[in-house]
Amino acid sequence: MKKLIPLVLVLLVLGGAVFAAGSSAASGSAPAAPASATKTPLGQYPIDTPVTLRYWLVLAANMAANYTNMADTPFGQELLKRTGVKISWEHPAGTAADAFNLMVASGQDMPDIIEYNWVTLVGGPEKAISDGTILKLNDAIDKYAPNLKAVLKANPDWDRMVKTDNGSYYVFPFIRGDEKLLYSQGLMIRNDWLKELGLQPPQTIQDWHDVLAAFRDKKNIAAPFTQVWTNRNRMFIPGFGILDGMYIGAGDNKVHFGNIETGYRNWIATMAQWYQEGLIDKDIATITTNQQNQKMTSGASGATVASVGSGMGTWTVAAKPTNPNYEILALQYPVVNKGDKLVYSIPNQPYSGQDSPAISAQSKNVEIAARFLDYGYTAQGHNVYNFGTEGVSYTMVNGIPTFSPFVMNGAGKNWPLAQAMSAYSRSPMAGPFVQDKGYIEQYYAAPEQAQALQNYILPGATTYLLPSVTPTQAESREYATIMNDINTYVNEKTTRWLLGNDPVNDATWNDYVSTLQKMGIDRAIAIQNGALDRYNKR
Repeated sequence: MKKLIPLVLVLLVLGGAVFAAGSSAASGSAPAAPASATKTPLGQYPIDTPVTLRYWLVLAANMAANYTNMADTPFGQELLKRTGVKISWEHPAGTAADAFNLMVASGQDMPDIIEYNWVTLVGGPEKAISDGTILKLNDAIDKYAPNLKAVLKANPDWDRMVKTDNGSYYVFPFIRGDEKLLYSQGLMIRNDWLKELGLQPPQTIQDWHDVLAAFRDKKNIAAPFTQVWTNRNRMFIPGFGILDGMYIGAGDNKVHFGNIETGYRNWIATMAQWYQEGLIDKDIATITTNQQNQKMTSGASGATVASVGSGMGTWTVAAKPTNPNYEILALQYPVVNKGDKLVYSIPNQPYSGQDSPAISAQSKNVEIAARFLDYGYTAQGHNVYNFGTEGVSYTMVNGIPTFSPFVMNGAGKNWPLAQAMSAYSRSPMAGPFVQDKGYIEQYYAAPEQAQALQNYILPGATTYLLPSVTPTQAESREYATIMNDINTYVNEKTTRWLLGNDPVNDATWNDYVSTLQKMGIDRAIAIQNGALDRYNKR
C-alpha cells in the first residue's frame, strides 16, 4: 500500500530533508522568491498573499459540460477558500495540443503554471527545462513543497517515475494511488445472453470464438463483437503473449515491439478469420464511439472493449428501463490454451505524465505557485481534490470520505455521476494530487462495475509496461521520426489484413517485418532499451 504522509508528519522532518537528487542552483532552477510573497509560515493554509497566479490547463470534458471556467466550479471556489491563493484560470479554445504548441513557441507572456503531459514532448521534460520553458523544480520542492517531498520519499517507485534521468523534477505529478485505479477499460460481454444460451464466460480464445458464433447463430446477431478500431490494442492482443507497441518482455526484461513478434501475427490471423466468419462487426474499421454505444445498448452487438464508466455504466443505465435483465460482464483477457498463465494486461502506470502542472520559467511567483500546488498532497488537500467540499459533496463515514447522496444523484441537476463529481473534485480527471481509490470504488457504484475492478486486475502487469522513460533530446527526435512512419504503416497493414484485403501468410508477414526493419524499428527499440537502462538506474 502506498503511503500518503499528512502534513503533521512532514513538519517533523522538514529540517534538512532533501531529495536523493539533491538541490540545484543550476540554470533553470527556481529563483529565490520575493521576501514579500507571504508571511504565512510554510505548510500552513490558507496563504495570505496578494499574488494572483495564472494557471493554464485544458478544461476536462466532464467539467466543460457544465462550466466554462474552473473558477466557476464548486471545486475552484473551495480550492480558493482552502489555499487562499487567487487563480486566473486559462483554458485553451480549440485543439489543446495546438494551443499548447502555439503558447510554448511564442515564449511570451507565459502563465505561472502550465498543466500538460510533459512526458510526451519531443525531447522530453529536460528539453523544456533547457529551453527555458519550465523550471527544474528541485529547489522549489526542497524549499516550498514539503508534502510532495514526503509523498515521494515514502514511495520510491513514484519518485523514480516523476523525474528525469538527470534527476530533474519538473512537475507536481498526478499519481494513481492504488492498483484499483490503474484499470478502467477492457473486454466486456452481454452476461444476460450467456445465461440465456447456457454458456459460461469465455476463458480461452477458442471459448470466445464459440460464444461469438453462438451470438451470431442463436441470437441472429449481425455484429457479435464490435469496438472502435483505434482501441484495438485491447482487442485480445495480451492473450497472444505480447502487447501492442513498445513493452518490456517478461522473459528478458528488455524492450520489445509487439507488432513485429509472432504473437502479433497469430493475433491478426485469428481476427481476420473471425472477421470473415462474421464474428466481428463488418464496420469495425470505421465505427465511432457513439455507434459502438448504440450497438451495445440496442442488441446489435454482444461483446466489445470499452470503459467501465462511460461504457458499461452508461449502457446499463440506458438499457435497463426497457430490458431489466440487461447485464454486462467484464472479463480478463483470454489465453490461447486452457491452463495457460496470462502474463500481460493493459493497466495504466501510477504516473504517466497526464495533466501534471509545471511552473513556468518566466514565473515571478515561484514560492506561491509551489506552495499552492503542494496543497494537493496535504491530508486536507487530498480530500478536496478527491472528494470536494466536506458537508456538501462528501462526508466522513467511519473515517472514510464518502460522496454525498447529493453528488451521487446528480448534484441537484440530474447530471451524470462523472459530471457531478467533476463539479466538486478532480478525482475523475487529474491534477497535482494522489488519486484515492475511494473515488473509483464509489464511481463504479453498480455491482457489475465493482466486479470489473476485480476481474481486470492482473497482479504484476505494470512490470511489463514501458515507464515514462526519457530518451536524450537527439534520441527523442530520431525516435519520433521513425515511429511516426512505422505506426502509420502498422495501422494500414493491420487493417488490410483484418478486412481480408491481404492474406496473412509467410510472404505477407515476412515482407511486413522486412519493411519495418528498413524503416528503422531495430533502432527505435535500441533507443528505448537505452532509455530503460537509464531509468532503472535513477
